[in-house]
Amino acid sequence: MDPTDTWTQTMGAGPLLAIAAAAIGVLLFLIMKLRVHALLALIVVSLITAFATGIPSNQVVDTLVQGFGTTLGGVALLVGLGAILGRLIEVSGGAQALSDALIRRFGEDRAPLALGIASLFFGFPIFFDAGLVVMLPIVFTVARRVGGGILRYGLPVAGAFSVMHIFVPPHPGPVAASELMQAEIGLVILLGLVIAIPTWYVTSYLFGLWVGKRIVLPVPDILTGGEQVEKDENPPSPATVIGLLMLPLVMIFANTGLDTARAAGWIDGEAGWFEFARAMGSTPVALLITVLVAIYVLGTRRGRGGDVIEKLTDSALGPIASIILITGAGGMFGAVLRASGIGDALSDALADLGLPVIVIGYLVATALRIAQGSATVALITAAGLIQSVVLAGDFNSVEVAAIVLALAAGSVTASHVNDSGFWLVGRFLGMDVKTTLKTWTVLQTTIGLMGFAMASAIYAIA
Repeated sequence: MDPTDTWTQTMGAGPLLAIAAAAIGVLLFLIMKLRVHALLALIVVSLITAFATGIPSNQVVDTLVQGFGTTLGGVALLVGLGAILGRLIEVSGGAQALSDALIRRFGEDRAPLALGIASLFFGFPIFFDAGLVVMLPIVFTVARRVGGGILRYGLPVAGAFSVMHIFVPPHPGPVAASELMQAEIGLVILLGLVIAIPTWYVTSYLFGLWVGKRIVLPVPDILTGGEQVEKDENPPSPATVIGLLMLPLVMIFANTGLDTARAAGWIDGEAGWFEFARAMGSTPVALLITVLVAIYVLGTRRGRGGDVIEKLTDSALGPIASIILITGAGGMFGAVLRASGIGDALSDALADLGLPVIVIGYLVATALRIAQGSATVALITAAGLIQSVVLAGDFNSVEVAAIVLALAAGSVTASHVNDSGFWLVGRFLGMDVKTTLKTWTVLQTTIGLMGFAMASAIYAIA
């Protein structure tokens, strides 16, 4: 339960928006100018913003803690398990073997393209943060071998997971928006792919190559537990590594298929086996099972004892603690902005402009994204706000799907300091806040703009 459910905001839109702008400005000043650690800066600004917007004093701490905990509940397990899997793949030589195979197949010049295409494939059922953490050891290994800095490899990969997460079911945002507006899921998947793939190519791949030449950053050691291990003389085959990366994908995709079959009435959703199978296919459980399989395949079967596996696990988890905490604090800041009513104030102001519903939906989703950070929350909330207009209107199935995708485009626009993904990408790729704003924020904004343009074109010709 939201701790502010019993409280009503009495401030007008103007003061609320001014407070939001001031809070973001203070946060950037603390981090970029005074060099305050991002975790501390986010907590301080969240606390001040909560009081400034009038959230009752006895509910402020609960609001902060709930926002922090909710974000960690969705991120910490995925990042932690993904880091362990990545460490096992890296230490066994699997990352090197797969990167060698990719480079042989595509050539060194096309290594960023190969990594991006692989990430689009893996990103179909896997959530953004989990997929990113699993792929990064491969990215880091390729970047070290080929050279040119981490951004020309990391941005195409992160962008690939982002476009799939935003535009393509079974990810929660487009699924929920489709259900709210009674869009056909199959059509949203098809049109979502039509938008996601070219949008990724332009805004993530080409932009990643361009910015990677201008901002050359060293490859971080954050997922390797320190300096690189010596190359394994007998690494696992690339097929083994691909199989391990595919295992969670298959489990999660099977989970989605079961739910689709239940919704279609093909199977009994109340059956015990169904609930068990759904639980096994959930993202955290799928990653846990994959880690256990990797421990055997890459560790025990290759002669590594339990003490070695334990040390590898510790070395994987230690470096990501800061990232997890900062990500949680970013979720805390977003929760305060949501609880204060800032997002509602923005969306209400935009809804009175009298523009076409697809434009209003995009603007509302963009405003919500900027105000509170979460793309999924922005998409679902915007869909709820315009749901009645869409259901009451005379729209065909393609137009409704295009409206869903336009909202999705708005929900990804302008990732900044209140977005947990901003901190996740920035810290994993070794960027400071200024560099993350110049790269990731720009990339996300261009995804939103190009995605909206393509959704609008589909809407116009439907």
